[in-house]
Amino acid sequence: MYNFEIITSAIDHFLHSVMPAQLAVITECVLIAVCTLVAYVAFAIVMIFMERKVCAAFQCRLGPTRVGFWGLLQVFADVFKMLIKEIISINNSDSLLYRLAPYLVVLSSILTFSCLPFDKGLQVLDFNVGVFFLMAASSFGVLGILLAGWSSNNKFSMIGAMRSGAQMISYELSIGLCMLTMVVLSGTMQISEIVEQQVDGWFIFKGHLPAVVAFIIYLIAGNAETNRAPFDLPEAESELTAGYHTEYSGMHFGFFYVAEFMNLFIVAGIASTLFLGGWTPLYIKGFDSFNAIMDYIPGIVWFLGKTFFLIWVLMWFRWTFPRLRVDHVPTLEWKYMVPIGLVNLLIMTICVVMNWIF
Repeated sequence: MYNFEIITSAIDHFLHSVMPAQLAVITECVLIAVCTLVAYVAFAIVMIFMERKVCAAFQCRLGPTRVGFWGLLQVFADVFKMLIKEIISINNSDSLLYRLAPYLVVLSSILTFSCLPFDKGLQVLDFNVGVFFLMAASSFGVLGILLAGWSSNNKFSMIGAMRSGAQMISYELSIGLCMLTMVVLSGTMQISEIVEQQVDGWFIFKGHLPAVVAFIIYLIAGNAETNRAPFDLPEAESELTAGYHTEYSGMHFGFFYVAEFMNLFIVAGIASTLFLGGWTPLYIKGFDSFNAIMDYIPGIVWFLGKTFFLIWVLMWFRWTFPRLRVDHVPTLEWKYMVPIGLVNLLIMTICVVMNWIF
């Protein structure tokens, strides 16, 4: 019932009617960039507050309560503090790469965030090779982490960066296999088409057991990709102080901090898009009245509801399981998850070829 393409087309038509075509395109690009950055920052603030409250709930605490009602202004106070803190220069560091690294991490995060389909017609980037672009955009963030560790001229930062690089590159294989499994099921790499095909049923139900297996593997690998517990060895405080961003201060540290939370949002958003139908409602065959009611809920509410539910599940993992040993992390990936993912992809391919899907 809700289609943002009507609004975006109206804005495009209005701009082209009042200004030259080239200026209209530039204006649209600026408006989209501003909206994307505002949404990025807004979700980051929500994520930070949610992390604190969920962590407090699992540890039987209250979390932030003093700054604003229910502690709602605590995050804004922290942001203001981060903005006014001094950015300290490190002696004997590679100044150019040291300053470039946090921007690479944030740029990778924002590009990936732009691929998420919040609702029908509410997606910044939508290519016919959207899944491929999504994986490429999310992959070069590891370059910023490696540069941060190497350019800081700190042995703890370097060890953390090497751990992070090895872990992220390894677990990207499992993420790629899971996404490829859904591409085989849908027959397309365009994200909007993948969501459209789930209008009559989410892929986690239509894809049988292979889709469920891919979903579980994706959540585990996605959690490792964001360097969060129990896969937080790159930032192991008891061993490496703060890992690859030990020597960063001020907003340079803030970029790493924000990107970590937004990467968690992106991981959950991709999972809800590929497996849980994205912005599509939940329909049950034979229950026409129920399905009609579901149509009244906007697609963006469906997408955010699914995404934040998965975020809550991933936070549950973080505050429940202890940190893995350093040799267990690659063992889990290379000896278990990659072989299972390959076999699962083969089974999904057979199911699609034989038409064994709902």
